[in-house]
Amino acid sequence: MRYIFFLFFALLSFSGCSKHEEPMAEMAVSAVKLPPKNESIANSDAKDKMADPASPEIPQKIIKEASIRFETDNLEDTFNRIQTAIAANKATIQNDSEGKDYDNIYRNLTVRVPSQNFDAFINAISKGVSYFERKDISSQNVTEEYIDLTSRLKTKRKLEERYLQILQKATKINEILEIEKQISAIREEIEAKEGQLKYLENRVSESTVTIEFYKTIAQKEGVKTSYGSKIWSAIESGFYSLSGFLLWILSVWPFIILFCVLAYFIRKRFKRKKI
Repeated sequence: MRYIFFLFFALLSFSGCSKHEEPMAEMAVSAVKLPPKNESIANSDAKDKMADPASPEIPQKIIKEASIRFETDNLEDTFNRIQTAIAANKATIQNDSEGKDYDNIYRNLTVRVPSQNFDAFINAISKGVSYFERKDISSQNVTEEYIDLTSRLKTKRKLEERYLQILQKATKINEILEIEKQISAIREEIEAKEGQLKYLENRVSESTVTIEFYKTIAQKEGVKTSYGSKIWSAIESGFYSLSGFLLWILSVWPFIILFCVLAYFIRKRFKRKKI
């Protein structure tokens, strides 16, 4: 009987202790303050960005180009206006050509202008133009290509550093030669990637603008020529043609003499046959 009572008392004590421990456990858990879900994600992203030095966003790489053609009344004034716009926007003339067609006099310019001044330069040279026969403006986003080239270049440089470290530890001649061969191939790839990247950066930093302007020559100017002048021009043309023909004969005189000799002997032979 005594053992039964003791067992009953022990069970009551154990249940009482368990009821006490549950609220204390809940207090311990509630005392820990967990960060909000969004805050934890932001902290994780921040850590990833700090761990990755290439994480900052690269500015957009845009290649801008323009091609313009228009008519003007005065080529010299138009060129002076374009030169003023070139100086104001720190641009440079890459090509400059001029000439004359059947019905117009023209001048063509290829200008390299800093990309940040591209719009201002186009607006400056467009002033005073009544209409454009052609005005093509294009932009090409090469940011993805730029990032890809930069990443590949970085990888190649790391690979080169690794091979250089291996080269320092190599002892056999055949190993050294093989490693140097690999380093040479990697160096060629690095130089090629650097050239592509430099070319891309150059096209991004400076835009190309092609400008064609011309002045029409009136066709009525030909009517002003008198009839007598036309006759004299025809005589001169005939004289030049005759002179050209005589010069051509002088240039082929050996063949003419040879032909005459052959004709003489052939004719003489035919006469003998007739006799």
